[in-house]
Amino acid sequence: MTSPQTPGIQSGRLSQDQLARNFEDLHAPYDPHEAAVAADRCYFCHDAPCVTACPTEIDIPLFIRQIATGQPEAAAKTIFEQNILGGMCARVCPTETLCEEACVRETAEGKPVEIGRLQRYSTDALMARQGHPFDRAPETGKRVAVVGAGPAGLACAHRLAMKGHAVTIYEARPRPGGLNEYGIAAYKTVDGYAAREVDWLLGIGGITIEYRNALGVEVSLDGLRENFDAVFLGVGLAGVNLLEIEGGEKAGVEDAVRFISDLRQSDDLAALPVGRNVVVIGGGMTAVDAAVQSKLLGAETVTLAYRRSREEMPASGFEQDLAASKGVRLMFNVMPVAMHGNGAVREIELEYTELVDGKLQGTGETIRLPADQVFRAIGQTLSPVDGLDLEGRKVKVNGAGRTSVAGVWAGGDCTPGEDLTVVAVAEGRDAAEDIHATLMAQ
Repeated sequence: MTSPQTPGIQSGRLSQDQLARNFEDLHAPYDPHEAAVAADRCYFCHDAPCVTACPTEIDIPLFIRQIATGQPEAAAKTIFEQNILGGMCARVCPTETLCEEACVRETAEGKPVEIGRLQRYSTDALMARQGHPFDRAPETGKRVAVVGAGPAGLACAHRLAMKGHAVTIYEARPRPGGLNEYGIAAYKTVDGYAAREVDWLLGIGGITIEYRNALGVEVSLDGLRENFDAVFLGVGLAGVNLLEIEGGEKAGVEDAVRFISDLRQSDDLAALPVGRNVVVIGGGMTAVDAAVQSKLLGAETVTLAYRRSREEMPASGFEQDLAASKGVRLMFNVMPVAMHGNGAVREIELEYTELVDGKLQGTGETIRLPADQVFRAIGQTLSPVDGLDLEGRKVKVNGAGRTSVAGVWAGGDCTPGEDLTVVAVAEGRDAAEDIHATLMAQ
């Protein structure tokens, strides 16, 4: 269906069969023989650099040895002890810049052990069986509020529930998962995996989720502090940066995060509108996900425009190559300066950039590209949280997620550090351990 404001943006550009092929699983899961062969490549290093490179410090040589000896479920237990969202992290972690980049095989041969795919193989094996792998400790009588059912909040809630605390999660959206449910490319988490993982995680018991309860709207930090023994904030980043340029608010200039969310929640990909000529502004994972999925939905041309060099691009080399392999044009050292069109965007004007004395600036040379749909993927911002000290534009924390307010911890994208699922899990887990120690000391 064509929009009257943006005639270049249409749904139904591809058939259902073509869309199904385009959005197949990015990495097919290992079968048992493939997993055994892949595990056999591991040197089982005693002082393994891959473990140090993992934000959740999974004992990677141990779980790979367990796979090699025919114990995939034991391997999964090793993973889940450190990272309860190990199944999702196996799918979305930039392993090529974390554990696999540190792998001795990568250093020696340029081909690492495929740790991520082995992690997926084992976690899928355990999650397929009945029952939850962990038991709750006896009830402590303590109650903890967790704000946000994303990776940090879920990891925190699960660890607290294991310790015997009663946990209530307050989630602003109608479904749990946060970034895993709403913000990751559909071809990375097929068949509703994010929702299934949350259901499995909640099998520990002791966790209640209250949906459509946003901090600062339906619930307040003061109210939570008054009614619970501790509070953990894993609120993520709700705001989206705007393009403050001429024509930046024209029809057809959209938020990449919203686009990805709509795609992830859609039951019919053929009903999703996409432009004929799409331009994505940004250089991170969100930009790549938006660009690739635009192409997979049937856009004729998709350009990803990043203001710095290829080497400085936040998205990994693997993600860059993936985008190129799907037909996305990558442009570096260009920044948007204007959107042109009568009411709706028709062209985007980009200015070439260069570094002068370490500062990025425009060269004055510009280029125009046809564009009936432009996605902003230039970062997100934290909605204000009253009473908390900030570090830059995020919540300031000390130690294992302690904020400036007594009894309040925080972790994930709302705190300083890398905005990665695996980092959020580590921060949620570590905050839970500190909350437990504090409550038990009281």
